[in-house]
Amino acid sequence: MSAPFGQLDTLAVNTIRTLSIDIVQKAASGHPGLPLGAAPVACVLWQRHLKHDPLHPEWPDRDRFILSAGHGSALVYSLLFLTGYDVSMDDLKSFRQWNSKTPGHPESFMTPGVETTTGPLGQGAANAVGMAIAERFLANRYNRDGQAIVDHYTYALVSDGDLMEGICAEASSLAGHLKLGKLIFLYDSNDISLNGPTSLTFSGENVLKRYEAYGWQTIRVDNGNDDLAAIDAAIAAARADTSRPSIIEIKTTIGYGSPNKQGSSKAHGSPLGEDEVVLTKKHLGWKWPNETFHVPDDALAHMRAAIDRGEKSRALWLEKFESWARQYPDLAREWSLALEGKLPDAWDRDLPSWKAGEKIATRVASGQVLNAISGRVGWLIGCDADLSSSTNAEIKGSGAFNGATGEGRNVWCGVREHAMAGIANGIAWHGGCRPFTSTFFVFSDYMRPSVRLAAMSGLPIIYVWTHDSIFVGEDGPTHQPIEHLSSLRSIPNLAVVRPADAAETLEAWRWAMETSDRPIALVLTRQNLPVLDRSLFGDPSGLRRGAYVISDPQNAKPQAIVISTGSEVHVAIDAQKLLAADGIHIRVVSMPCWELFEEQTEEYRESVLPSDIKARVSIEAGTTMGWARWVGDSGLAIGIDHFGASAPGNVLARQFGFTPEKVADSVRRLLSHK
Repeated sequence: MSAPFGQLDTLAVNTIRTLSIDIVQKAASGHPGLPLGAAPVACVLWQRHLKHDPLHPEWPDRDRFILSAGHGSALVYSLLFLTGYDVSMDDLKSFRQWNSKTPGHPESFMTPGVETTTGPLGQGAANAVGMAIAERFLANRYNRDGQAIVDHYTYALVSDGDLMEGICAEASSLAGHLKLGKLIFLYDSNDISLNGPTSLTFSGENVLKRYEAYGWQTIRVDNGNDDLAAIDAAIAAARADTSRPSIIEIKTTIGYGSPNKQGSSKAHGSPLGEDEVVLTKKHLGWKWPNETFHVPDDALAHMRAAIDRGEKSRALWLEKFESWARQYPDLAREWSLALEGKLPDAWDRDLPSWKAGEKIATRVASGQVLNAISGRVGWLIGCDADLSSSTNAEIKGSGAFNGATGEGRNVWCGVREHAMAGIANGIAWHGGCRPFTSTFFVFSDYMRPSVRLAAMSGLPIIYVWTHDSIFVGEDGPTHQPIEHLSSLRSIPNLAVVRPADAAETLEAWRWAMETSDRPIALVLTRQNLPVLDRSLFGDPSGLRRGAYVISDPQNAKPQAIVISTGSEVHVAIDAQKLLAADGIHIRVVSMPCWELFEEQTEEYRESVLPSDIKARVSIEAGTTMGWARWVGDSGLAIGIDHFGASAPGNVLARQFGFTPEKVADSVRRLLSHK
């Protein structure tokens, strides 16, 4: 039974509150309302329930805490400082400033103890589902005979705004279906959003009834402003029921303690003002209302007790881990590799091969490569949006993921693309698993916000996006991606790879598995493509450099260059043959990944695209945006700058000009104007 709460606990709560509003006020920017309202919830969780070690924030078996309502970042920074993480008072005073550890919204790569990059509402909730999936998966894979080296909870502090977002609904529905019993949402229910009361937009539903329908345990705390015992009991009840996820609705007052702004949207996204900060401190009974960044010694000592608790928890775990590692040395070696993001020896030994001339869609080749890799990399886990039979992105023989037992490596996300991407982020952030996702390329639109955060945070997620162009065919323009390649190429730190055949697809997977600092998109065909004879064409390992010469004229200097990606590489090669018959010599360049090519040395780029060859044509079944960079002002870009149509893929190729004849004519036209 928990010890009763006393004056020291109240002082700790108010220390979090006053420190948070001072942080925001000094920055003259930020969100004071959530920290003032949610401080009791956070304090009880961090002091009474959260298993963490401030001196070792990467401890694998720590509980995870995600501030999905990332605008309230001052709350988590105050908690990190007070409990002893590597966040100093100076860091708090540089909130939202250049090169600070305390950016405006939490960023996992900036601040020790911040688990995920949040701010866009709903994302953290989906990340939490992913983390809970990772915990169950790893528990099933590594726990043996009562030796639970993976046994922790995932908590997410969510807001009214989070629960309005579609991604949150998608992820919560899936979490209930999977029975993720070690997932707990702490719902800061204050009935206010930025524009005003939530009744403007959010009055027609009962959130707890909705979550009950999802299959969650639902608990309510009527007074979250100061009833610490009720909050404590609610969290204990949520932890006790591991048969399903839990949501605790905790009624709070936004901006609690602010005489003129509490309970209104005025407390949401702007500093309180210096006078109101003083009034708020007085209203809270704070003895030092005119001091800023004051932390009472006894409150700090109370909060810093987290260090000792954390050290003891971690020491007990290490003792258990060392015993387990001695008993299961092979598992221990795998555990180390998985956590470090490394690959086992001979991980690529079983990769498939294909005969030259064999026709195979790159989505099918990808599935074969994936299954060869998954047999040797046991922590590779897939998330699919109800399309694995088409994307070929199922790990065969491993079954569907079971959230209760952790068995299975295929997380069937259903038609929930946005949640799938956010969940994959959470799996990656958790550590110990390597996630991939799969759906049709056109539906990457639904995933884009999460993809962007993955790129920002350097998460090594592999996106398997198939049905990559108008050559989807009869499904028509709604399912034919046009602008998606150029759109995704605009995201910093995302590598977009569109391989030309099975051999390039294999090399793309090999490179993706060896890459640990960015997400990678594999953009794959529905239609069959011939496997190129690599005794006649460039080595597919050239994919690792983004672009390479796949075919040069024999015994002649190129007069022009045709640059292509994916299925259009074959069109370019056929155009090369047509032109050779007329005595025109061209170089064909396969450019599967712009981003990789941009990262090469100037000398290498010049060797592939010599600056003295001005006659250049690109061909890609997508928008022409961006191709001017590679073909130059005097070059031509063959693409599709309008939506497609419903017809067989080969008909669309002819109608929209993706033919060797069109490419050859474009080269002739350029050369005639020299």
